[in-house]
Amino acid sequence: MGHILLLLMFSVPILCLTDGAETEQDFTWHLKKVPQIVSERTFSLDSPKFEAKAKLELNNVCGIECQRTLPVPSLSDLKEFLSYETVFENGTRTLTHVNVLGLAVDAARNTTTRTSSRRKRHIYGTDSRFSISDKRFMTNFPFSTAVKISTGCSGILISPKHVLTAAHCIHDGKDYIKGSKKLRVGLLKIRSKGDGKKRRNTERSKRDISEARDHREGKTKLKQRSKGGGRKQKAKGRSQKTSESKPSFQWTRVKSTQIPKGWFEGVTGDVSLDYDYAVLELKRPHKKKYMELGISPAIRKMPGSMIHFSGFDNDRSGQLVYRFCSVSDESSDLFYQYCDAEPGSTGSGIYLRLKDPNKKKWKRKIIAVYSGHQWVDVNGMQQDYNVAVRITPLKYAQICFWVHGNDENCIQG
Repeated sequence: MGHILLLLMFSVPILCLTDGAETEQDFTWHLKKVPQIVSERTFSLDSPKFEAKAKLELNNVCGIECQRTLPVPSLSDLKEFLSYETVFENGTRTLTHVNVLGLAVDAARNTTTRTSSRRKRHIYGTDSRFSISDKRFMTNFPFSTAVKISTGCSGILISPKHVLTAAHCIHDGKDYIKGSKKLRVGLLKIRSKGDGKKRRNTERSKRDISEARDHREGKTKLKQRSKGGGRKQKAKGRSQKTSESKPSFQWTRVKSTQIPKGWFEGVTGDVSLDYDYAVLELKRPHKKKYMELGISPAIRKMPGSMIHFSGFDNDRSGQLVYRFCSVSDESSDLFYQYCDAEPGSTGSGIYLRLKDPNKKKWKRKIIAVYSGHQWVDVNGMQQDYNVAVRITPLKYAQICFWVHGNDENCIQG
C-alpha cells in the first residue's frame, strides 16, 4: 500500500476545479536572471580549532514577526553576508570577499497569514513519515540524491562532486564542530548479490581445506563434522540472503567546505538562520543522478503549497525517511512548516515538482535546505518551528558559483 501511495504522489499532477470542470493547474519553473556573485580577493586565515559541539537547535532566532520588520539589507551588507570561508581537507582556511552585480533590491517581503499555532514537538499529530526500504525507490531518483553527513546530518547531491547541507551541521556560528575536521559524506547503496557469492565461495574454500585436513586425521572425525556442517551452511545461507538487501553507505572524504559569512555569529545579528546552508566538495566524484537547484517560488505558486524531502532521522537508524507537507508561512528567506522530522534529517534538500517551461514534463528542483527544529523569537517569546532556508536568487547565484567556480554558468535559475 505504501508503494502505491508513493507512486501516486510522484505521478499524479495537481488538479483544481474551475467552473465545475477539473483542469490541470499551470505550475511552471519560471527562469529568472539572477545576480552575479564575483570573487574579489581571497585571504588565508588561521586553521580552525574544530572544538565546537554539534548544535541541532538554535536559540534567539529572529522569528516570523521579527523577519517582517527587518529592513532590506543594503548592497554593502549583502557583500559581507555572501563573502565566504573555505576549509580544506588539510585544515587550512581562506576567506573570500565577493561583489554582487546586477542586483535588483525588492523592498517587499513575502508574507502569508499563519494558519495555526505551533506545538512543542518534532512530530505533529500522527507521524506521517515514510521509511523507504524498497531498493526500487531507495537507489533511484529522487531518493538516491539524499546523503548522510558524518557529523549526524543529511544533505543532497547537487552535482557530481557537490553536496548541499545546513551550515550548522559543520559550524556553530563561532567555530567548526569537532567532527568536521575529517568530514565524510555517505551515499546510500544496496549490498550486491555478487558480494555475497564472493563471501560464500571464500567460506566454501575454507571448509574444503578444513575437511581435507580432517580426512587425513581420520574418517570418523570427517563424518562427524559433515553431519553438522550442512546445518551450519544452511544457516549461513539464510543469514546471507537476509543481508543482501540491507542498505549501507559508501563513505567519501570531503575535499573542501564553503559557508557564507552571514552564518557567523555577530555578522548578521539575529538573522543568521537565513544563511544556514553550506556546500561540500567531495574528494571523488560519484556516478549518481543529482538534483538541480531552483529558485524558491512563493507559497501560492507551489502545487498544494507542498514540499518534499528525504533524510536520515536519528530515531530510524540506517533508514532513509521521506516526508511531505504543506508550507504554513514564509518570510523572504525562510519557510515555516509542519513536516514531521527528527534530528538527523537537518540539512536535507527540500524540493518540489513543477513544469519545465521548455518541455511538457514535470521536473524536480531543490528550493530550500531544511534547517530543522528551531526555537525562534516571536514577539519576545520563544516558540519552536520546523524551518527551512529558501534558495533566493542571491543564494542560488552563490551556491552555483561554489559549484562551477565562475558566474558564467549561473546566469539564470
